[in-house]
Amino acid sequence: MDITKNNGEGTCRYYTYMAELEARGIIYTEFGEDLSWEYLSYVRSHPIKWNVPTQILYGEKDQLTSLATMQDFAEKHQAGLTVMENGEHWFHTEEQMKFLDDWMKTDWNIIQEE
Repeated sequence: MDITKNNGEGTCRYYTYMAELEARGIIYTEFGEDLSWEYLSYVRSHPIKWNVPTQILYGEKDQLTSLATMQDFAEKHQAGLTVMENGEHWFHTEEQMKFLDDWMKTDWNIIQEE
């Protein structure tokens, strides 16, 4: 379920999901990340002030956050954005973990070579 706001056909679906989330309070998902109206309301009423250098690694097959949402965030906060083909919201497969490690070594310089 992608409840992120976007333009075009997804806009109607977005408002339907938001109404459902508000009515139910929590929507349990098959991918293990429950959606909470209380949390969403808190986040919306406490916008972030982002002023640190940031790099974002996004999985192309993320079921929680749309690419458009990530692109918008990256643009607004001058963050770098890398998209892993076939990656998911939660990186956990051997291929995804290798991509993450390589990304941190080369793009972000987080992991030092031994």
